[in-house]
Amino acid sequence: MAFALGVIYVFGFAPFNFWPATLFSIAGLYLLLQAPGVRPLWVAWIFGLGKYGLGASWVYVSIHVYGGAPPLLAGALVIMFVAGIALLFSLPVALIYLRLKAFSDSIFLDVLSFVAAWMFVDWLSTWLFTGFPWLLPGYALLDTFVAPAAAVVGGFGLGLLVVIVAAALAAALWHRAWPPVLLALVPVSLAASGSFWVWVTPTERVEVALVQGNIDQAIKWQRDQAQPNLDQHLRLSADHWDADVVMWPEAAITHPPQQAQAVLEELAQHALATRTNFILGVPGLVPRPEGGYAFQNLAVGLGQARGRFAKHHLVPFGEYVPLEGLLRGLIGFFDLPMSTTVAGQAEQSNIQMSVGAAAMAICYEIVYPESMRQRARTAGLLMTISNDTWFGDSLGPLQHLQIARMRALENGRWLLRATNNGVTAIVDHQGALVAQLPQFTEGVLRGQAWIMQGRTPFSRLGHWPVLIAMGALLLWLLRRRHFA
Repeated sequence: MAFALGVIYVFGFAPFNFWPATLFSIAGLYLLLQAPGVRPLWVAWIFGLGKYGLGASWVYVSIHVYGGAPPLLAGALVIMFVAGIALLFSLPVALIYLRLKAFSDSIFLDVLSFVAAWMFVDWLSTWLFTGFPWLLPGYALLDTFVAPAAAVVGGFGLGLLVVIVAAALAAALWHRAWPPVLLALVPVSLAASGSFWVWVTPTERVEVALVQGNIDQAIKWQRDQAQPNLDQHLRLSADHWDADVVMWPEAAITHPPQQAQAVLEELAQHALATRTNFILGVPGLVPRPEGGYAFQNLAVGLGQARGRFAKHHLVPFGEYVPLEGLLRGLIGFFDLPMSTTVAGQAEQSNIQMSVGAAAMAICYEIVYPESMRQRARTAGLLMTISNDTWFGDSLGPLQHLQIARMRALENGRWLLRATNNGVTAIVDHQGALVAQLPQFTEGVLRGQAWIMQGRTPFSRLGHWPVLIAMGALLLWLLRRRHFA
């Protein structure tokens, strides 16, 4: 049952988008932890195996299809990854809950103990060991009537709502008492009022063209494919240089950095001639302190756009190899072309354009809400470039898009998303999909976006109100334990 509930949890997220599944799953876990005779730590860990086994199954595609690992080895590595993540971010829920539950002398305190345990572990997942903030429950509510509340409390705060409602309804069922239902109705009512508030306003409409090259990942980084890759993007962009903003995806240019500079200079001249704000992804070089150079994953602005952004949150194994001395060369996956990438600084300037500043995130780092919030403070537009080709026809790219939409909603900014093979999309300031290209096709998404002004409460305060509330709850519960 625990494993099945973990699997059901994932159906609240893209591409399924059936949010009651996540609510049911969390409620089921709460009930399992109440059942006499169960071993709660095992239950929580096995729940995590189901949750991450399906929800993060896209890792297998990266390791086997593009990393060159045989199916058995790839499967073993994925099992180890899932088991470790479940241990790290599922088992502590039960551990903390059991410590608090022992001193819960009412239904309300029991529910609050479960909520505090879950949310504390979700918070850990946003930063511990660089973090893996994937499948956080708030994302399941993105297309519901309470979603506008994310502009106030963020996606993390929406997750708090999910867990409170699930645990309260489950407690009402378990104890056959209706008072816990009130605990669910109050936050839902408050969240629903978020749709009546206006935090940001549009200032200027811009014409955008987002290029999706659909380059085969198996050949993308071969040296003899660098010029064909460039030609593909130039061909697709030929009729769109009249747009205010033209975007190419992550690593659209695959020339070696020494050659890429000449390519960038030619593209810059063309973008200047057409008065275009041109944004694209390209590998770059930075000097190492010990000598030599290292790769960086860059987004650069050309033409009327100025500046560059170096990816700060790197993907483990894809862009750097933990325990490099042991793993480097073991299989092809640990020796990918970008696996020696150096991270950019945590604080970097936004890309400046003739239509205003744009806050950039490259690929995976869009999942970190605080980083994006910091950059969005002085930007009227959000941008992200990605190459989700690594994950093939799996759940990963669609989950990734869902997370990116939450960043737009939290900060009250339109978001432009250019990818290699999908999902290239335009997202409005309320997190709604305005337009998108089909996956696995080449094309250009032509559309309009708005530069926004003003700031949402989340943009100003981040997750601090929710974290302070949860911290106060934990301290209060622990204090009761101390004096019990």
